Amino acid sequence: MANEFIAPDGHARCYWCGGAPEFLPYHDNEWGFPVDNDQRLFEKLCLESFQSGLSWRTILNKRENFRAAFHHFDFHQVARFDERDVQRLLQDAGIIRHRGKIEAAINNAQRAQELVVQEGSLAAFFWRFEPAHDALKAPQTQTVSPESIALSKALKKRGWKFIGPTTAFALMQAMGLLNDHSLTCVTRERVEQARLQFQRPV
Repeated sequence: MANEFIAPDGHARCYWCGGAPEFLPYHDNEWGFPVDNDQRLFEKLCLESFQSGLSWRTILNKRENFRAAFHHFDFHQVARFDERDVQRLLQDAGIIRHRGKIEAAINNAQRAQELVVQEGSLAAFFWRFEPAHDALKAPQTQTVSPESIALSKALKKRGWKFIGPTTAFALMQAMGLLNDHSLTCVTRERVEQARLQFQRPV
């Protein structure tokens, strides 16, 4: 089928796994599994923002460099970054050296702190936008959804930057707010079981 990739183990995966060797472990172990850890959610949001206009492979290959440069995306630490940190990051060849995206990450860390005070956690806020199961379209047939549009608007209203509906949808796909694995993908059932056992944050 055009929408699947047969991995070396002989089992079907989502078609995009065939794009690069590093995609397969990311797909099998991370993509789509539900996450309620604020630091991981913030990291993913930042990396999706940095990806804007680039390929996910570029970001995935630089992820450890990003983690080192941004204190593993501890938003309490990133919120304290100043112009000296911006200059340091602009000289760091291991990441994407884009002033606007760097400054957005710092701004969003400050907004994340505010959101935790207001809502209890990032996870509790993001998971409110989980789409209803009967509202889902066929896997990987959309790049935005009504829920991702709503999440993007809610974050922008709170002062977040570089978070459009497409970025919000990619976050929702990756962090398990929906199971967007293709119907023939061997990982789909594992993700579905993880979602069934997952305790939604409140």
